[in-house]
Amino acid sequence: MRFFVLLSLLFHPLVTFAAKQPNVILVMADDMGYGQTGYYNHPVLQTPNLDAMAANGIRFDRFYAGAPNCSPTRATVLTGRTNDRTGVHNHGYAINKQEKTIAQAFQKAGYSTAHFGKWHLNGLRGPGAPIFKEDAHHPGHLGFDYWLSVTNFFDMNPILSRNGVWEEHGGDSSEVVVNEALDYIRGENEKGKPVFVVIWYGTPHSPFMAYESDAKRFDNLNPASRDHYAELVAMDRSIGNLRKELRDFGRADNTILWFNSDNGGLGNIKPGTVGGLRGFKNSVYEGGLRVPAIVEWPAHIKPQISTYPACTMDIFPTLIDFAGLSKKQINKVADGTSLSKVINSDLSARPTPIGFRHTGRAAWIDNNYKLITLKVGSGEYELYDLKTDPTEQHNLLTDRPDVAKQMIKAFETWNTSVERSRLGADYSSGKVDPFPRPQQTDLMTLPEYQKHFDEWIKRPEFKPYIERQLKKQQK
Repeated sequence: MRFFVLLSLLFHPLVTFAAKQPNVILVMADDMGYGQTGYYNHPVLQTPNLDAMAANGIRFDRFYAGAPNCSPTRATVLTGRTNDRTGVHNHGYAINKQEKTIAQAFQKAGYSTAHFGKWHLNGLRGPGAPIFKEDAHHPGHLGFDYWLSVTNFFDMNPILSRNGVWEEHGGDSSEVVVNEALDYIRGENEKGKPVFVVIWYGTPHSPFMAYESDAKRFDNLNPASRDHYAELVAMDRSIGNLRKELRDFGRADNTILWFNSDNGGLGNIKPGTVGGLRGFKNSVYEGGLRVPAIVEWPAHIKPQISTYPACTMDIFPTLIDFAGLSKKQINKVADGTSLSKVINSDLSARPTPIGFRHTGRAAWIDNNYKLITLKVGSGEYELYDLKTDPTEQHNLLTDRPDVAKQMIKAFETWNTSVERSRLGADYSSGKVDPFPRPQQTDLMTLPEYQKHFDEWIKRPEFKPYIERQLKKQQK
């Protein structure tokens, strides 16, 4: 009996502390536009589970992806820094391993950490393929204890890599990774361990593949749009399952669940994806950057709708506050700010602007005003008032020279800082460690993947890429 009491005393503090630490789950869609939710009254798409999540948490109506396409935004989530500081200048670039990541911060706080789904931070282009255990930039090297991941977008019946071991799974990709994540969360929580889990969907990125039962409601649309929207139906259902299971095993109240998309919607999908905003994916106009975002934490967040300008760079600083992480775990040169004081408040004015830099273009948002340059260094700018002109139709550069002058000066100071970071100034060595292969390498050119061509050419997500590569080799 004395032995049992002694064990109880020894282990009780750990269990109590773990119980107080919130689970944290970051969920991100792939190419879902700002307008593609039921709560924004999309004309054909219903998202009852996202709508329920929005009604029970904080819905950010001015939330921005850190960049207008995938890999760069993923880097901003992991680091709290704009993508060009981290080495991820475009899709298919690898993140600098010298970066301090949010997953590493949670590891050091005693969390179990896991990544599920699309990775796209290991320097490869092409369709999503399972990641090799030998890949020097797999999720395990950036702070994840456990990973079930793929290089890029993934679809129906995906082939995924579980800590380097390849597996074929059956079913919709969104539902597959959510079910796997739930198994992981249950297992770790039963051990008394809080979790930091990242779920990065491949939905609704092309190629569009969906259950017929989900697609038939969109039979009046063109084939691509039909299956694109059907993918979103399945993704929404997976979110409903995630929320339900968290409630069923008593973890929902103390779980921070954060949903957003990685960039703006696609221009070739009808009805539209961006809610009438200007531009689409790969644009620094609103349609390329503004995305749906919801944060739910039932024990702490009251239902509200916020117009506060926020972004993916804010995720890391916010979770430092919410989860009690060490502020030393984020790079001192960060671009995000904590939203902890915004949530459960009526704050709408952001104290510091949000900067974006992507493939030679940039944007600078200072609350209602937005400065854009389509060629950094050219001295050519556009200025918009997003409060009165949310679709960016009226360039105010000459009408408001006072605002333009102040914003251009602030942007150029920030841009100089980003350029220093790009060259490695924020790292202890003062330089960026070299990446072992060319950035944006087409994985179809790598012998280790070509070994699987005979099998993969039968799969629709790989077939066009393999056929293209085989034609190149025949020339």
